[in-house]
Amino acid sequence: MRLPPSHLRHPRHWPLWFLIAGLWVVAQLPYRAQMAIGRGLGLLAFYSIKSRRHVADRNLELCFPDLSAADRAALLRAHFASLGMGIIEVPMSWWAPARRLNGRLKLEGLEHLHAVQQQGQGAILLSGHFTSIDICGRLFAPHADVDILFRPQDNPVIEHYLGGHRKRRFRHAIERHDIRGMVRALRQGRAIWYAPDQNYRGNNSALVPFFGHLAPTHTGTARLARLSGAAVLPFYMERCLETGTYLIRIEPPLKDFPSQDPVADTDRQNRILEAQIRHCPAQYLWVHERFKKRPAPLPDVYARELPPA
Repeated sequence: MRLPPSHLRHPRHWPLWFLIAGLWVVAQLPYRAQMAIGRGLGLLAFYSIKSRRHVADRNLELCFPDLSAADRAALLRAHFASLGMGIIEVPMSWWAPARRLNGRLKLEGLEHLHAVQQQGQGAILLSGHFTSIDICGRLFAPHADVDILFRPQDNPVIEHYLGGHRKRRFRHAIERHDIRGMVRALRQGRAIWYAPDQNYRGNNSALVPFFGHLAPTHTGTARLARLSGAAVLPFYMERCLETGTYLIRIEPPLKDFPSQDPVADTDRQNRILEAQIRHCPAQYLWVHERFKKRPAPLPDVYARELPPA
């Protein structure tokens, strides 16, 4: 672990540095110990961060209405365990020695990406926000020339490490609002890891069903594909605790995408993502307010009932 630049050594940053030092130690531990710590961290968050627990519970209630209350409660706890493991996988992706990660990746469908790029066509790897996203990025980076999208962090210490990780592991990183940069990369035949599944209410958004409930959704996948001529390939990731491995699967390019209807394309995108979420529901990012601030008369699904007078 290298010393940080001098401008980041100010005493106001020391508490965060102590935390980062602890995470560095965790990144050196055996895998089973790391996942045990992650589960414990997730359990702590389950009991202490009630606002996020409420959001996740409401999301699961909306998206899995057929589950019994007991099964949904079990899924909620499993999600927080997965979330905690995902937090521990962040320092693993930064500092874990390569020898500790050897053999942990199971990669399927890379030939689909190679076939697209061999034709000189760009590729949009259509994915979602799963809890193993950071470690899967570390594992996948050596196997393909893929650009990632990023959002600069407000905290300079965190940005120092995130930025350093991006530079070491990926050839190009594009700021998430840089549409021109994305189109340029795709026209050059590069691939972009793209996850448009979070709540979005800006330009190029539409109310599209997500697990049967309308959610503000970015229509950017169809727009990027149209502007760049890139192929769109579903891209999935899954943590397999039984084997201590991570599955990354790339599917063949979508046919007849984009169409002339970006809303229909976005609906199709959501159906594809739903299928993967159903396969490993605990590993999706349910603490995100996916149905936040929908226009009237749609209800506020995260509003808490007022206590009786």
